[in-house]
Amino acid sequence: MDTTGAPTNATNEIAGRLDVGDVSIAYRHAKGSAPGLMWLGGYRSDMTGTKAEVLAAHAAQNGLQFTRHDYSGHGLSGGEFADGTISLWLAQSLAVLDQVTEGPQILVGSSMGGWITLRMVQELNRRGDRGRIAGLLLIAPAPDFTSDLMQPLLSRKQKEQIETLGYLEEPSQYSDQPNIYTRALFEDGEQNRVLTGLIDTHCPVTIIQGMADPDVPHSHALKLVEHLPADNVTLSLVPDGDHRLSRPQDLDLITRSVSSLVEQVR
Repeated sequence: MDTTGAPTNATNEIAGRLDVGDVSIAYRHAKGSAPGLMWLGGYRSDMTGTKAEVLAAHAAQNGLQFTRHDYSGHGLSGGEFADGTISLWLAQSLAVLDQVTEGPQILVGSSMGGWITLRMVQELNRRGDRGRIAGLLLIAPAPDFTSDLMQPLLSRKQKEQIETLGYLEEPSQYSDQPNIYTRALFEDGEQNRVLTGLIDTHCPVTIIQGMADPDVPHSHALKLVEHLPADNVTLSLVPDGDHRLSRPQDLDLITRSVSSLVEQVR
């Protein structure tokens, strides 16, 4: 692990790189009090997005430890995007948690990052390390999106493309570059499904979901709640919220939710 480097901005984060397998993962880390915050971004997003930057500033203002990273094939990390799977990005996220963060963490997962967050909890429980997770904040979470949100909508032509070419290419409303979903991503997604039984988080969970989200319907958030311990879950539905949830009022809700979780677990 290389933790050398100057602070990247006013949040006093240090930029570093961590080798996970044969891929170099870029991360930023700011020391601070516990519980720390760990950001897990969405599909094709990077660690310098609006929500991550706002959380970094919020953590700095409140003296909280803050950690974020780019998955392989994203942002400043190495590796090819098309080689990515949930299992691969999960392993990289666990490595950052293990080797960069200190003490209990509140995991903040956005979209696909919400899926990876839930898988991290499962893996930490499996290895008897549940004390590392103090709380979860899931923003427009998309667990099992390959099987539950994409597969039912695929046309016969799209399914044939995945089988014959090994990938599906679709226009993105968030980028000039198309989204690419590989056959490996779909197949690996089946091995990482979480909405198949109770997800024992052993910590408070807050979910923020826009009801005008074109990518993840709010019914998916309701389905997730059914798989979580009811007494530990808070669901905030934003009637006019989209998938990004990056408007000033959305960002305010996110930072207030983080503060509430910090107070609950201290």
